[in-house]
Amino acid sequence: MIRTMRRRLLVSLSDKCAALSSRAISHPELPHHYPPPQRFHTLSRNRSFSHITQNPLAMASIVPKPSGPAKTFNDLGAKYGDFRDELMRDGYAVVKGAIPTEKADGYANRMFEYLENFKGGLGFKRDDRSTYVEKNMPIINEKGLCFAYGITHEDFAWDIRAEPGVVGAFEKVFDTEDLIVSFDGFNFTFPTRTDMKENTPWPHQDQDPEKPGFRCLQGLVNMLPNGPNDGGLLVCKGAHLLSEEFHREFKDEENKVWAWTKEWYGFTDAGMKWLKDHGCQWIKVEADPGDLIIWDSRTPHYNQAPTSENPRFCAYTCYMPAAEATQEDLIRKKGAFENTLRTTHWPNAAHVGGLTMMRDGKPDPYDDDKPAKPAKLDERAYKLTGIPYIAATSA
Repeated sequence: MIRTMRRRLLVSLSDKCAALSSRAISHPELPHHYPPPQRFHTLSRNRSFSHITQNPLAMASIVPKPSGPAKTFNDLGAKYGDFRDELMRDGYAVVKGAIPTEKADGYANRMFEYLENFKGGLGFKRDDRSTYVEKNMPIINEKGLCFAYGITHEDFAWDIRAEPGVVGAFEKVFDTEDLIVSFDGFNFTFPTRTDMKENTPWPHQDQDPEKPGFRCLQGLVNMLPNGPNDGGLLVCKGAHLLSEEFHREFKDEENKVWAWTKEWYGFTDAGMKWLKDHGCQWIKVEADPGDLIIWDSRTPHYNQAPTSENPRFCAYTCYMPAAEATQEDLIRKKGAFENTLRTTHWPNAAHVGGLTMMRDGKPDPYDDDKPAKPAKLDERAYKLTGIPYIAATSA
């Protein structure tokens, strides 16, 4: 009887994924002025899952170890002698060489190949800037974001997520090896493009103001040289430590920036002035190929357009302890994995799916959530899906 009830619960939760997807208006890094959703992707229990190779060695249920006592921000006086010191002090850090340069170059090449071969090849050629237009590529917004078409489950996406130097940085921060990863997107910024609107500043933090403290560590892996004029991430240095004070003063703020989720807050001109008056400086983060940039979700940030002619390629990736996800979270995450759907940067799959891409004012016929080269995961990568942490009684 109990097993029957458990199975019914699983089916019910799978059905609810569609409803949960309908709450996911878009990627949390999208500007607040993006239009409301027109059509959402939903999970289907009838869909074939054979496009993902699972490792049977990782199928047994695992009880995750929670964060240990050395979790960053547990002790504000702690000294680590590595990137964690910068993270605590500044709200962000650059983990140099998280991926060896040669491998990072290989990932950049695979990302170029993805664009060149997209849906059989639409005309994009890396050496011909005249082909850097929408008709030749997947839809990429003015922020450089690309997160549809199943790209979040391409083989190179999962290879990047499973890189030891990338995962290892988050293991140090959370003081546990039992992590789950977001199914997040990529950034392809081509500065010579003229077929899209301007990338205007959109300073924000990806955390609910009413839930203070360190809760989420965001990250991106840089794949091409990214200097001061190449566009990319800007962070407000040290502002994470003032987050609670800021939100106490701005609790009744007028003319708040609209947000589709409580886990996003946009800074108004008044908020930006407050940060400046309190000595917070905006920093353009520079990085080499293979560097991992991480930032506390309380840290105000946004990306800016380049003034050079160099493209920007990076992969967004974020991890959290599996122990901090509920069984319902993990079941929802399993559905997203098996259906090759995207999530936001929250690894517990708080939001699944998002806007249908629009091409020439119509739903993009290429937007099918099917990766061109499905991933084949080893045991470590498969654990990052969260599936092995689903209790046997819930599976």
